[in-house]
Amino acid sequence: METVLYLALMVVSIALIVAVILQSKGSMGGGLFLTDYGSILTGRHGLEKTMFQITVVLSIIFFLLVIITIRVVG
Repeated sequence: METVLYLALMVVSIALIVAVILQSKGSMGGGLFLTDYGSILTGRHGLEKTMFQITVVLSIIFFLLVIITIRVVG
């Protein structure tokens, strides 16, 4: 059971990292280091909105997996 949880955590964490990097690449060259204030005012549309939703879902799954892993292992 522990092995399955650890493997799931690794897969979800890698997917979350990729989603965050892809989401930051979509902002006008800002990437991880510069802030794009235009998206705050205009909102998210299309692919950017989908990437944001995927990132949120992956974050929730990661958080729940961590809690479950702590309960099972610890």
